Order: sequence, then C-alpha cells, then structure tokens
Amino acid sequence: MLARRRVASFLKELGSLEGADVRLLVSLLALVFCVWVFVTVADQVTVGRTQNIDERLMLGLRDPGDLSQPRGPYWLRGAVRDLTALGSAPVLALFVLAVAGALEVRRQHHAAALLLAATVGGILLNDLLKGLFGRPRPDVALHLTEVRSLSFPSGHAMESAIIYLTLAALLARLVQTRVLKLYFVGCAVVLTLIVGVSRVYLGVHYPSDVLAGWTAGLAWALLCWTVVSHLQRRGSVEPPK
Repeated sequence: MLARRRVASFLKELGSLEGADVRLLVSLLALVFCVWVFVTVADQVTVGRTQNIDERLMLGLRDPGDLSQPRGPYWLRGAVRDLTALGSAPVLALFVLAVAGALEVRRQHHAAALLLAATVGGILLNDLLKGLFGRPRPDVALHLTEVRSLSFPSGHAMESAIIYLTLAALLARLVQTRVLKLYFVGCAVVLTLIVGVSRVYLGVHYPSDVLAGWTAGLAWALLCWTVVSHLQRRGSVEPPK
C-alpha cells in the first residue's frame, strides 16, 4: 500500500509539471542514459571485450580475398570518402560559422556564443577522451583514407553529433512549426549516422569507437540543448512566448 501511494504521489506531481519542465526532465534522463552507455562501452573496450566483434564487423565489410578492398560497387569507396568529410573539421567549422553569423544578424548574441562554446568544448572533450584511453587505430591495411590521431572515441562521430545536433536544437528553437523542428533534428541525426558509418567502412575506426563517439556527442548536445532551453525561458536566446 505504501509503495502504491508513493507511485501515485509521484505520478500526480509529474502530471502537474509544465511542458517545459517535462522536456527538461526527459533531456536530463536521456543525458544520463547516454553517459551510462558511453561508460559501459569504454569499460568493455578497456578490458578488450569488444575487440573480437569489432574486427568481425570490420572484416565483414571487406573482400575476403583482399582485405584492402571494401565490399560494394567501385564508386562506393569514393562516395563514402566524400560523405565522411561531413564530419571533418573544415566542413563542421563552415556550418558553425554560417549559423553563428545568422544568429548574430538576428542579434541573438547569447545563442551564437553558446554555439561556439559548445563546439570548442566538444572538440576539447574529444581530445581529452582520446588521450585518456589511447586506443590505437585498426590495422593500417584496412585504412582507405589517411588518419593520424588515436581511435577511441571517434572524433568524426562525436564532433558531428555535437555540432549537427546542437545546430538542430538551436534552429528548432527559432521556428514555430513542429514539422520544421522535426526536420532539423532528423537531418542532424541522418548526417551524424552517415559520418559514423563511413568511418567504419573506411577502416579507420572500430564500431565501438563510433558508438562511443555518438553517445558522448549526444550527451554533450543534450547538455547544450538544456542550457538553450533555460536561456530561452529567461529570454536570452529568443523572446519568450
């Protein structure tokens, strides 16, 4: 009986929350979940439990007779190289500067500053994590493009998740139409997935590197989204409704 009363009381309090409070609660729960997934994957990678499945998945994308040749039609390799550039530093920087410029034109200086802070902070976080785990790249024989940094977590996957999802969150706060909000978020998710998968196909990252990059990037983007929501309610990002 006591447990039922507590559950009923909790549900009653939850039902009394405003829409903004519910969204904040959901984003925080998602943030905690992403951090938990990242920590779990990192722990498994550290003790070597993911190595076997990582290698099997990567080899499954290669010609068994010649591991330097990926599966698929001849044009696919070049197309994937082009797509993976969507997660490169120059391309991401162009997106960030373009949106930051638009925010400045709209005189939304706080939003532009937050975007730049989220971008720089995410890059620094990725460098910190790479140095902390120090995981080497996959066998050089699998590389279809040049790489120099460490492997875990994937910088392309993490930074594309951070930047594209943060941009989507910012842009979604600036429009009223629900369909357009979902469109921004959907485009960000698709771009992030494409970049991550391309890194595995090109043989420069293990699947666990990409999964860790996605979850860490999503966690950072959710944190930034929470900050944006708070600033919006204060009227710092956009005029309150």
